[in-house]
Amino acid sequence: MNAKVILGCRILLGLIFTVFGLNGLMMIFTGAGFIPMPPPSPEMGAIMGGFFSAKYLMPLVKLLQVVSGIMLLTNKYVNAALTFLGPIIVNILGIHLFVDLAGAPMAIFITVLWAILVCSRWNSFKPLLTA
Repeated sequence: MNAKVILGCRILLGLIFTVFGLNGLMMIFTGAGFIPMPPPSPEMGAIMGGFFSAKYLMPLVKLLQVVSGIMLLTNKYVNAALTFLGPIIVNILGIHLFVDLAGAPMAIFITVLWAILVCSRWNSFKPLLTA
């Protein structure tokens, strides 16, 4: 694949997860982030309430997002960053496809960026799938 496309995907995905991860951490620790968020739908509120009731879960996820985003931006440990982000992206996609369709376009966009990066590094990930 074109090196410029891969670079663009890596930088964009890194920026998305760094910025929104930092915003999430600020919201967790201070109650307000630097990006205003609209109030969630009742269904989304119930899911987020469940995530927040496990006190460690959201800080851990947001910290992984920030660390992975920085890894992508600095081009260091990109395979580890993609591995960390895989389950997070699956959850983002699932929630927005099955609960809150308003966020589905962004979730699909993030999934496509991630898939392009994984495909570009497929030789590194292929051993994980061998018996």
